Amino acid sequence: MSVNKNISWWTPEIGPLEYDLIRGVLASNYVNEGEVTEAFERKLEELLGVKHVVAVTSGTAAIMLALAGLGVGPGDEVIIPDVTFIATANAVVLAGATPVLADVDPHTLNIAPEAISRAITARTKAIIPVHVSGRAADMTAILEIAREHDLVVVEDAAEAFLSRHEGRCLGTLGDAGCLSFSPNKIITTGQGGAILTNDDRLDVRLHELKDQGRPVRGTGGDDLHRSIGYNFKFTNLQAALGLGQLSYLEQRLERMKETYRIYADMVQDLDGFALPGFRLDTGESPQWIDVIVDGRDELDRYLLERNVHCRRFWFPLHTQAAYRQSDDRFPHSTRVCRRAMWLPSAFTLSDDDVKTVCRHIAAFVADRRPAGTAG
Repeated sequence: MSVNKNISWWTPEIGPLEYDLIRGVLASNYVNEGEVTEAFERKLEELLGVKHVVAVTSGTAAIMLALAGLGVGPGDEVIIPDVTFIATANAVVLAGATPVLADVDPHTLNIAPEAISRAITARTKAIIPVHVSGRAADMTAILEIAREHDLVVVEDAAEAFLSRHEGRCLGTLGDAGCLSFSPNKIITTGQGGAILTNDDRLDVRLHELKDQGRPVRGTGGDDLHRSIGYNFKFTNLQAALGLGQLSYLEQRLERMKETYRIYADMVQDLDGFALPGFRLDTGESPQWIDVIVDGRDELDRYLLERNVHCRRFWFPLHTQAAYRQSDDRFPHSTRVCRRAMWLPSAFTLSDDDVKTVCRHIAAFVADRRPAGTAG
């Protein structure tokens, strides 16, 4: 079986509306953070059902600022999953705190509540659950642990825009939540991120932290700077791009769900395959479709030879030089990450594209089956 068409793991898409909105910002001659950014933030508040959205330069900056705004800093420990993009750990370091790695549930790839409990010390100040691929971490258990130990919860919802848990959007359940708008997300602003919160005081503090200590936008001249702050401002150019992207949101979300349905129907029962899956009926929405598979590297090469592009999972954080620890402390992440990958998940895929991927996967499994083994 062969295919001439390249099937991408992910492909961002920019439409004519974004060009028109960006031209409008250029024509205004005000390209810094301003009213267009505020319009983008208000639209996100409406979509997410949250009181405050603060747009910043990246998802990494969002996590760092959320932690700093909640009083997390030097001397504090922050518990994070061993399976996440390294930005989660780096953001903790940027806030001056120490990331403490916890093992994951091997079935969901999300942080395991029991591992969180084991990692708590007298220095623990916060927990960062990561909703991997848009799948909700066990927020009921995590929030209960946080209440019991007086810890703050900052959700890393970078992969979970508009994915829901018990009727609420992920990122709105903890003290703060963080989004990313990098090019491999359902909407993109090039780079960029946002902090979500229902806390009025935290909202004010976040504005100070992201804009040189000013609680409101200033002139750059005789402004009052109430505290030390930084420069993590968004721009109207990015906001214009984001507003345009939001106009396609519903169709993109539905495409992602249908892509998952096809994969679930055609590959989840194959030998050596497991889809961590999504609870579409309760509001979860895939950002990417992940799979745990025997012979992952061989499958990745097999598909690439057929112009099908996948993405292998992150190395566990404890294997990265900056955060290196013994494999013995993380048995689940050590075992599962080498078997995990993301299948083509782009919202630009058609049903036929996804079915083509599934047929290639089925052929790979058949090729690996020992001679004489029943199908």
